[in-house]
Amino acid sequence: MKIHNPFRLGLLAGLGVLVALLIGGAVGNLATILTYIGAAIFLALGLDPLITWLEKRHVKRPIAIVIVLVGVIGVFTGLVFALIPVITEQVQNISKLITDTIIPGIEDDSLIKDISANLPWLEVQGILDDVTKFFQDPANIGNIGGGLFEAGVTIATGIFGGVVILILMVYFTASLGSLKRGLYQLVPASKRAGFIDIAEQISSSVGSYVMGQVTLALVNGVLSFIFLTAIGVKYSALLAFIAFLGSLIPLVGTISASVLISLGVLLFNGADWHIIVVIIYYAVYMQVEAYVLSPRIMARAVKVPGVVVVIAALVGGTLLGILGALIAIPVAAAIQLILKEVVVPKQNAL
Repeated sequence: MKIHNPFRLGLLAGLGVLVALLIGGAVGNLATILTYIGAAIFLALGLDPLITWLEKRHVKRPIAIVIVLVGVIGVFTGLVFALIPVITEQVQNISKLITDTIIPGIEDDSLIKDISANLPWLEVQGILDDVTKFFQDPANIGNIGGGLFEAGVTIATGIFGGVVILILMVYFTASLGSLKRGLYQLVPASKRAGFIDIAEQISSSVGSYVMGQVTLALVNGVLSFIFLTAIGVKYSALLAFIAFLGSLIPLVGTISASVLISLGVLLFNGADWHIIVVIIYYAVYMQVEAYVLSPRIMARAVKVPGVVVVIAALVGGTLLGILGALIAIPVAAAIQLILKEVVVPKQNAL
């Protein structure tokens, strides 16, 4: 249909722009929910190879799903139980330090005298006066309260998001087969076979990538627990769990976890020989993971060139944060597969 009236053409164009803006706004408002759904689907596809493996061992699919999901929930429960004693002890230590040392030292001026004697170049009294003035200002107290409230809201939102993703993952894992069949029925019958083939390859690639990344994380977590326990580091289970979680993030995860673990060892054990040994261990381990473990494990999972892996992880991390870094590599593998199976044959046929 041709539109010769310029007014009608402009009106339709304006309506089209308005609809596009409304759709963009709706997507923006639903960005958090879409992120939760995407993360849940990603995790469900990652668990599917393990469920399929159990099925091949003559375990019925519902039972295999229950076994896998119980294992995943057990991991999150283990994190909670690993964190509780650490947080409790550190709060007790801080409370004891304040009540037994800081407050009495301020009341009798012994704390200020000790600091001045050990650090003569430091203007202790001036700093103390500035701190006192800062806390006497009601505006500063309000800012501190607002910051603590925002931090609490952020933590609560993160916990809520994790619970939502976990619940969605359970549903997607249980109904993954029916979801795939429903999606395949939306494709025209003449193109359905090719679409199913590519979709199954992408699904397998995502699952293999997740299992490969989890394998790397397990290696790091188990070796960290053995090493930290052997040298007598406190809370070795918690620190090993941090190593496991860090290795789930491509490129920067292991080094970030290593820094956190080193700081944890410094906090829990003090500035002694433990921190030096831990830093040397993780410096060596990162080289082994980068040049030995990761190439051998991930080469079987996703066949993506190294430069594409780096670019995909950087782009995904910039757009969607940690979640983007996690899904960037399988997305790159899916795009590479589509180009190979769809675009290239069409170009060759021209």
